[in-house]
Amino acid sequence: MQSLKTFSLWFIVALTLSATAGCSSWVYRINIPQGNFLEQTDVDKLRINMTREQVVYVLGQPVAKDAFDKNTWHYSYTFNLGRDSEQRKLLTVKFNNEKLTSISGDYEQPEEFNTPLEQ
Repeated sequence: MQSLKTFSLWFIVALTLSATAGCSSWVYRINIPQGNFLEQTDVDKLRINMTREQVVYVLGQPVAKDAFDKNTWHYSYTFNLGRDSEQRKLLTVKFNNEKLTSISGDYEQPEEFNTPLEQ
């Protein structure tokens, strides 16, 4: 009878430890950057009337193309998700007639954005 109580106690301890192991905040999580890491210098290269190919050359492929609007691309970057030092950046690029018309988001619009590359 004593061995059954000892087994039951060890079983309960093992079950409790395994159940709480996944809930611990001391578990190490790897920081994995996700999305398009862009710097302001990359965005500064954008000009009005650039083609889609030129934008891809400067910024790379977007993380998401709007499913409802083929003329909108989203460049998103996330790092340290769910932590105090979380970083998020978003850039939205819009096209009209296959030409770049506007940008918006967490980056400043370049001073020379409204000057087309070809004059």
